[in-house]
Amino acid sequence: MPRYRTTIAKDAQGRVYLPVPFDPDAQWGAKPRHHVRGVIGPAKFRGPLAEFDGGWGLPLGPAWRRDCEVRIGDAVEVLMDAEGPQAESLAPDVAAALAADPQAAAFFHGLATFYRKGYLRWIDATKRRPDVRTARIAEMIELLKAGRKTRPAPKT
Repeated sequence: MPRYRTTIAKDAQGRVYLPVPFDPDAQWGAKPRHHVRGVIGPAKFRGPLAEFDGGWGLPLGPAWRRDCEVRIGDAVEVLMDAEGPQAESLAPDVAAALAADPQAAAFFHGLATFYRKGYLRWIDATKRRPDVRTARIAEMIELLKAGRKTRPAPKT
């Protein structure tokens, strides 16, 4: 988990954020959105990174700042890591399917952890049925290409 020290900042639009002194694409691979988790001082956090004044940062809402007693200008110690399943931890067949379709892969890697894990659990439920697993991987790719965060509910 990258550890660094930074100062809570406010951008030109008035948004308060935690600056990130590294490029998340270089650290965790290029993605349309980086979901992260970690600790700022003694307080835990999770959320997506955003662009702030030409760099990356973690938006800090007023309620979170109030509850964690941090203010603009405060120097804080930060531990931050990517949240959820990452490309290098995917099963080889899922990783190969995503690698074969960059559009589906970009959408998948930009999803929040909850949605990525949902797809992976659905596929992993077929470990003893390779034919069903292959069909589910293909269906997942089609759903991701269509911009679907989840698969449709089964018809009853």
